[in-house]
Amino acid sequence: MARSSRPQFDEEPQMSAEPWPPYPGEKLGKPGIEADMELQPRWQAARYLAAGKLEGRVALITGGDSGIGRAVAYLYALEGADVAITSLPTECEDARRTCEAVQRVGCRAVNIEGDLTEPAFCREAVERTVRELGRLDILVSNAAWQNRKESIEDITPEEWHRTFRTNVDACFYLCQAAIPHLRPGSAIITTASQVGLLGSKNLLDYAATKGALIAFTKSLAQALIEQGIRVNAVAPGPVWTPLNPADTGASHRKIEQFGANTPMGRAAQPEEIAPAYVFLASDADSSYVKGIVLEEMGGTPTSG
Repeated sequence: MARSSRPQFDEEPQMSAEPWPPYPGEKLGKPGIEADMELQPRWQAARYLAAGKLEGRVALITGGDSGIGRAVAYLYALEGADVAITSLPTECEDARRTCEAVQRVGCRAVNIEGDLTEPAFCREAVERTVRELGRLDILVSNAAWQNRKESIEDITPEEWHRTFRTNVDACFYLCQAAIPHLRPGSAIITTASQVGLLGSKNLLDYAATKGALIAFTKSLAQALIEQGIRVNAVAPGPVWTPLNPADTGASHRKIEQFGANTPMGRAAQPEEIAPAYVFLASDADSSYVKGIVLEEMGGTPTSG
């Protein structure tokens, strides 16, 4: 699976070669289709050198149709893993492209369509992965729902519950279904967020779910340590994915300047975030890493 070409020392560093603001200020309808984005997120990680770290493994990645999930699915395949992803039926075109990319590098891909707010679908996603790909070694709980609001009064009960059902409840049900299938050396990885650590005045419900995921991750890591299952989280800062142009509360100006207020001065691309998920999935790389929140926030400092 490893690529033959190696990056040259004299070429522009990736940290400065990725796109910078202003970005297209386009708005997307929910849930956000990557194929419709004017500036396509970068996920193919041309400089990444695979080393067979996940040979023979099987991963289930929720929200694997686009954004961070797509980049993770692709790198996992480069490392030798077969991949199942979940997507909504409206995301079928994005999901098809992800599966084709996985298959092009010689791995199996399965797209499982359904709504993660339904506990029964979470269980079905796990069972289909095991049934169609033969096992389950890596669970990546990544799918998310987000809408900015000006004030707490603007968050309806329906929006609050939808955000928690997608971002927190689904993770719980997925883990509950997956753990009986996981062997020692397996990994569970959750996608947290910078706002789960620092808060956000316009993302009250979303930030609350990400904070809950961080606490859940640390607690589950302790609960599963004797079973040899590693549980960790990745906390990205702003990442150029369909999630933000599809945020109903994001203005065109907000999208154009997305990530500009980070120390890096720009949003991350999915290909910059995904290698952290390889590290946390690889037993050889992270066997002593349990219960951490790996921050990828473009230089934004935290108290830790």
